[in-house]
Order: sequence, then C-alpha cells, then structure tokens
Amino acid sequence: MVELKTDTSIDAMHEAGQVVARALTAARQAAGVGVSLKELDEVAHGVLREAGATSPFLGYRPSFAPTPFPAVLCASVNDAIVHGVPDHYRLRDGDLVSLDFGAELGGWVGDSALSFTVGTARAADLRLIETAERALAAGIGAAVVGNRIGDIAHAIGTVCRAAGYGIPDGFGGHGIGRRMHEDPSVPNEGRPGRGMRLRHGMVLAIEPMVIGGGTDGFHAAPDGWTLKTNDGSRAAHAEHTVAITDAGPRILTER
Repeated sequence: MVELKTDTSIDAMHEAGQVVARALTAARQAAGVGVSLKELDEVAHGVLREAGATSPFLGYRPSFAPTPFPAVLCASVNDAIVHGVPDHYRLRDGDLVSLDFGAELGGWVGDSALSFTVGTARAADLRLIETAERALAAGIGAAVVGNRIGDIAHAIGTVCRAAGYGIPDGFGGHGIGRRMHEDPSVPNEGRPGRGMRLRHGMVLAIEPMVIGGGTDGFHAAPDGWTLKTNDGSRAAHAEHTVAITDAGPRILTER
C-alpha cells in the first residue's frame, strides 16, 4: 500500500533529508587517498549523532542478507555497485567511490547516494558518474503528478542505455517515509505510461545504478551484501529522496 504524505510530513522528511545531505557531504570531503572506508562511516555516524538522528541502515537485514548490516554508510568502491560494507580498505589514487546513506529523524526517513573519484580521475569514470547523475535528473524530471512509475523508469533507462551502460536487474528505487523501503518499487528501466499513477504526497527514493562495461550481470561478494559487476568494470550510483507535489518534484535530500 502506498501512503500519501501530507505537506507537513513532507516538510518533516525534508529535515531528515538534510541530515542525509550533510552526512554525505562530510563523508565526501573526508575521502582521500589513504582514508579508510571505516573512517568515512565514522564521519557519517558523527553527523547522525550531532543531529539527534538514527540510522535505518545499521542493523538492517532484508531477506537476502546473511547478517544485519554493520554500518550507517554503504561504501562501494570501483567494481562494487551498491551495498558495500565499510571496512579497513584505504582509498587509493583513482578509486571510484559510491556512498549511500540514510537517516531517520522524528519518525521520518531520508535516503540518498552519490559517486565521486579520489585523486586522479579517469575520464571513463567521470563519464560514468555524470551519466548516473543525468539519469537521476531525468527520473526526477518525470516524477510529476499524472505521470506513472513507468515514466520515471523509462527516463532513467533511456539515459543509461544511450550511454552504453549496463543496469543491474532487480535493483532500483522505492517508496520511502516512515520506513526506508515502502511501496512502490521504482525500476531503473521500463515502459512509459505503465504502472502506478503519480499523485501529490507520494515520496520516492529514485536511484539509478550504472555498470561501465555495458553488461547487466552482477553477483554478491562473500560478505553477502556488496554487489559487484560480473565483468569487473566500474559502477556508479546516484540517488535522491523526492516528493511528488502539485508544484513539481521536490528534492528532499538536495545537497
């Protein structure tokens, strides 16, 4: 069932979303050659504590996971697409990093992700990241009252496929509100004019993921959480929490 949020609830979700934005900004600023992924998780955790917020990631255990997620931040590097577990790996020059973060404040949840490079960037990585961001912008642009979920999916998939990139099947965006994952699901590829009609008060986490090698295959790493590309190519991820309103899409996690 899809819960339509009131304007007051959307404002409250914006407050949670701004905690997410601050944490991602802080973690990105802290990232550099020699910095460990655990240190980035600690930075993000510090923002949560300062805001009096909690993490919807920490301890989360969906049906596919062998263990509860052990951190507040997902940190995926190079061929890791999403759900990377922060460990003692220290960032190296040229790494491509994707950070995904959520916060719960006042009973409402925000969720966002970004990708960036550390040190000397490869041109191919910059193009990959730029495409993920363009796909996110296209998806948000389609998130208007009267459109359908398929219009968002089609907008995202069109950008990703036109660039020659792969899209991991079965992973995409979702409704969000009192819980991190709510109905409806928001695929990253689909047919326009299909699916649920968008209404004022719906709030969605829109999150394109792109695989640089152009294939869609992926697998879970031994930790059971991190999803990696089958071809070893790099991946990028971009995400915002977006409210559907009569005035147009409202980005609640804008940095």
